[in-house]
Amino acid sequence: MRLNVPALVLLLAACQGGQPATETAAPPDRGPLGRDNMAYRWATAALEGTANDTERNSPRPTVTSRLLALTFTAQFDAWSRYDSVADPVHLQVPRRPQAERTLANKEKAISYAMCRALCLAYPADSALFLGRLKEFGYDPQDRSLDPATPQGIGNLAARNVFEARKDDGSNMYGTHPAAPVPYGDYTHYTPVNPVERMNDIDHWQPKYFTRDDGTKWAPGALTPHWGRVRTLMLDSASQFRSPPPPRMGEPKLEEEVRQVVAVQGSLTFAEKALVEFMRDGPRSVQQAGHWLIFSRDVSVRDQHDLDRDVQMYFVVTATAMDAFIACWETKFHYDSSRPFQQVHHLMGDEDIIGWPGPHQGQVKMKGRDWRPYSPASFLCPAFPSYISGHSTVSGGCSKALELFTGSDRYGMEVRLLPGWLTEPGITADSVTLSFPTFSSTAEQAGWSRVLGGYHIQSDNVEGLAMGRKVAAVTYAKCKAHIDGRTDPQG
Repeated sequence: MRLNVPALVLLLAACQGGQPATETAAPPDRGPLGRDNMAYRWATAALEGTANDTERNSPRPTVTSRLLALTFTAQFDAWSRYDSVADPVHLQVPRRPQAERTLANKEKAISYAMCRALCLAYPADSALFLGRLKEFGYDPQDRSLDPATPQGIGNLAARNVFEARKDDGSNMYGTHPAAPVPYGDYTHYTPVNPVERMNDIDHWQPKYFTRDDGTKWAPGALTPHWGRVRTLMLDSASQFRSPPPPRMGEPKLEEEVRQVVAVQGSLTFAEKALVEFMRDGPRSVQQAGHWLIFSRDVSVRDQHDLDRDVQMYFVVTATAMDAFIACWETKFHYDSSRPFQQVHHLMGDEDIIGWPGPHQGQVKMKGRDWRPYSPASFLCPAFPSYISGHSTVSGGCSKALELFTGSDRYGMEVRLLPGWLTEPGITADSVTLSFPTFSSTAEQAGWSRVLGGYHIQSDNVEGLAMGRKVAAVTYAKCKAHIDGRTDPQG
């Protein structure tokens, strides 16, 4: 594996399990299977757009999760009009007659829905998505809204979803008078602790990052208003608010802070690889995108047809979106500090073993000099710690996939070169990370955040717990739409 290969390419390649896909001849009534079905092909375009957005705007996992969920909801809504029972979420046009419920019409409807939705989600990449539509055999200039045609249904599905969500609290278009910039924070969150002064150790503090040219900056908190975004399937963002985190002076917090220092001070190459795989790097697709990639692994493994993929992507992305909203509601309700602050406060004068920076191994240092296993350009996430977003979304999406497939089995492996994101060249030997089940994948994602020094174990455990609660609700409600058990809209 070369270090100069973009991270998304590595991830897309690695998550194929290192085994060639089994090509299965498709029965005539199912059409192309696995990576050849049209829904899978559009998921590839969605991931490419997400990676491009990261390059333009830096990682913004909350925003990404919403954009992916709305895009795949539009796909589901368009597809539903050619299914015999499914109920759409936002599209209010009649179901098409039995004779029109063909694979060709489904492919056309979801293609227009995905293209138009992705253009709304990532407008800077509109040419990419319009080109993909043309590549798949459709006219990018056809903007018909005729609900009797597949292109009209697809165009309407995308328009209706984004129109329905334009005032959902995300401030996507910067229309809130208190924050007139896209995704601006209209709550005007101000940290209790400025970057240069610690006022309260139990609250989050921004930290200085260092660019490649040596200049420093302290990123502000990412989307503090996200806990006020209207959920897609949950009753409310606070439906599963986590219990209070441990506070400084409590034995549990001291124990967990010391655990972070201990595990980070003895990281193995395999653990470093896990930290980097779950953290991701350039062209990151963030947690919602990771679990979309893992879902595509399932599509190839189980040879999904278009119908099955449309349903799965709808369930998984809806879960990721609501998991992020619920997670952020808890994060900014408690506004808790990160290990970076906690270690310095609790162990500042102690001699510890830690990681001082790239290519220096683990060395003896004072607690006040401790840092996470991360590049100086991204020392730690720029928002409160409790609960872990990785854990919440991974707990949610893993449970959603288990419920959707009827099994916890995943069975994928990833081969990576440790240090490729943080300290390239520390070893020439790759390691293999194994993900036998969805639940173990989520647990490894959460534990990686403790290993890296971004979270204490309470952040991880409570995040996994919340995510699984979210998934139980989102799966049930998405399944009701799939099975046609909601109030019908046509």
